[in-house]
Amino acid sequence: MIEQRVTLPSHGETLSGILRLPDGDGPHPGIVQGPGWLGLADAQLYVAYHEAFTDAGFAVLIFDYRGFGDSGGDRGTLSPMMQLEDLESAVTYLEQRSDIDAERLGVFGSGGTGGGNAILLAAEDPRIHCAVSQVPVADGEDWLRRMRSPEEWDGFLDRIEADRRTRLAGGESEHVHPRTEIMIPTAERRATTVKTDVDGRVPTSVPLSSAEDIMRYQPLDAAATSAPLMVVAVEDDQTTPTDHAEALYEMAPEPKVFILQTNTTHYAAYGDYGDLVRPMMTAWFGWHLADGPPVPTGHVSVGGEG
Repeated sequence: MIEQRVTLPSHGETLSGILRLPDGDGPHPGIVQGPGWLGLADAQLYVAYHEAFTDAGFAVLIFDYRGFGDSGGDRGTLSPMMQLEDLESAVTYLEQRSDIDAERLGVFGSGGTGGGNAILLAAEDPRIHCAVSQVPVADGEDWLRRMRSPEEWDGFLDRIEADRRTRLAGGESEHVHPRTEIMIPTAERRATTVKTDVDGRVPTSVPLSSAEDIMRYQPLDAAATSAPLMVVAVEDDQTTPTDHAEALYEMAPEPKVFILQTNTTHYAAYGDYGDLVRPMMTAWFGWHLADGPPVPTGHVSVGGEG
């Protein structure tokens, strides 16, 4: 695998990315990835996936969204709409490279909005010919609500409404920690070491108004027009609800496949079943981007009965 640090333009800012290429001459089919919720491009979590993809002959571009990591932009910006714009800019960058086959492009997304963003891109950008979405969010408002008790949710909505009134009166939005005051971490998230290599470098203060952007986030509305879609879920997921992944799969047109990882948890699944799931993802991309054999569609379980 050949690794290049690259920069690319997006809406007046410069994005920082990592392009991982297979050995040998191109042009190679390409896969674009935006990180998951509060993720960064250089997270070690993603490397094993990229190695599997490049070993199979695919190039992979992952980048930091505006306001994150080494990319330009306001460090307080947390906007799924802007992230989708950045993904579209990354596709444009790939199709302009001579070592990438612009007619064979797909998208991979993992983790909350990372998985949801992959579906939005696959639905809205005709240059994308297939998608893999791992543990996605389908409905931003429902996602935030489920993290809270009914009383906490009512208080959160009251806080957002008060913030909105402050802004309408000419004041500034309250700044909050995105991981503890917009998303509420599960006990597993507080204990996991899966993302410790990047946790200390993500924004810790964003406007509370960002929560309104998350609440308007609706990959489910886009799934009906998605390119061929593989959805990877975790049974009884406490971080990104399993029924979000199921709803996205049900809404998507054929061909599509749903992979359910059982007897594991949201963060443990990366290690528990990565060696099983990554070849399935690679085969999906191979079918749609590299003239590989068709992949069985429908529901597939890994890990035995739950």
